[in-house]
Amino acid sequence: MADEGEQQLAGQRTISAEIWLVCERCGGRLRPTGSPGRCPCGGLYHVEFPRPAVISTAAFEQRLGSWQPLDRSGVWRYRELLPPLPVDRIITRPEGNTNLYHHPRLAEWTGCADLLLKHEGENPTGSFKDRGMTVAISHARAVDARAVACASTGNTAASVAAYAALAGLPSIVFLPSGKIAAGKLSQAIAYGARIVQITGDFDAAMQLVQEASSELGLYLLNSVNPFRLEGQKSIVFELLHQLGWEPPDWIILPGGNLGNTAAFGAALMQLRAWGLLDRLPRLGVIQAAGAAPFYAAFRSGFRDFRPVTAETVATAIRIGNPVSYERARRAIESTGGLVEAVTDDEILEAKAQVDRCGIGCEPASAAAVAGVRKLVAQGIIRPGERVVAVLTGHVLKDPDAILQYHLSEEQRPLANRPVTIEPTLSALRGALEHAL
Repeated sequence: MADEGEQQLAGQRTISAEIWLVCERCGGRLRPTGSPGRCPCGGLYHVEFPRPAVISTAAFEQRLGSWQPLDRSGVWRYRELLPPLPVDRIITRPEGNTNLYHHPRLAEWTGCADLLLKHEGENPTGSFKDRGMTVAISHARAVDARAVACASTGNTAASVAAYAALAGLPSIVFLPSGKIAAGKLSQAIAYGARIVQITGDFDAAMQLVQEASSELGLYLLNSVNPFRLEGQKSIVFELLHQLGWEPPDWIILPGGNLGNTAAFGAALMQLRAWGLLDRLPRLGVIQAAGAAPFYAAFRSGFRDFRPVTAETVATAIRIGNPVSYERARRAIESTGGLVEAVTDDEILEAKAQVDRCGIGCEPASAAAVAGVRKLVAQGIIRPGERVVAVLTGHVLKDPDAILQYHLSEEQRPLANRPVTIEPTLSALRGALEHAL
């Protein structure tokens, strides 16, 4: 039998009159009947909808044992906390349901005894993007979009292509030529997206896709779209559910286009306003040193923001002009959070440590773990504090980074170079002398 949340959704076949888009700059309001781009004033929208009469954490727990599609999703399980979209328009694989990991090796390496990793690489296409995509694609279907589009450093492209294929919608992805990890590019190709490679970086691709969305009538699926961020809020909902609704002291995450930072801040504010949370964790955003405009702005007290030309081995966060800067700034300020930067060498070393634990992640994810180590060394994360680091992508998202680390001529601390031997037992004994 459907619960109350299911019944409320099932009764809808059109966009609820209670959902509004509200501009964060001028306060203008708009009904969400098309692709939500920017407000005419240039500001970004957020989604506004009323608090349901009943929100029960017990219902969230009860749904864990259900085989109903919405209950199985680690996004739609928390549907009372999301915009009420028509149930027959929802596309879910399901997404979410990502695990928390503790490993003594990482606790020792970072100096943080109570370190948990929330592995968003366990989503269907291998990254956290699927959480936002299920909500945004469902909204696209609800408004009868004819095609969807995005600019991407890779993970968004894979997720857009997969969810658009599930929905039966054509998808177009704009990629900076030659700057996308092979694992991500191959996913987008396999799922049937039309790939448009441009001679420029991600920020140029982002500019073009916004123009194309307006001129060609494409539904935009970048994090400019506030429905994307609504879905990504579920990372926080699910994390707190896993922790018995007791918040950690810190949530540490990588920062690129800053959509997740904005979503995490919005989720925490919503949970506190709606009576589900009485204490906020601090957010720590970690950028790659070669792509760190948010870090530089934080260091200036957010008085000065300057886009940069981004360059880092962590391709998922190789972004120099983040779209969600203002939203992310508010998230940091409202949670008493901070921004830090780590070098590519620190990222690769952290990745090797996570991989060696049997957990694995892509380079951008490892920035969060490198950041934890740095914040512990600085005395900012204190002994006894509980820290959750969010791993945003799967280890197979960027296989080239793995090979470059382990096969490099440089003396990497955890390099695991394959050996070639003659097919004899004596040669094998020699090769395994220090391995067993």
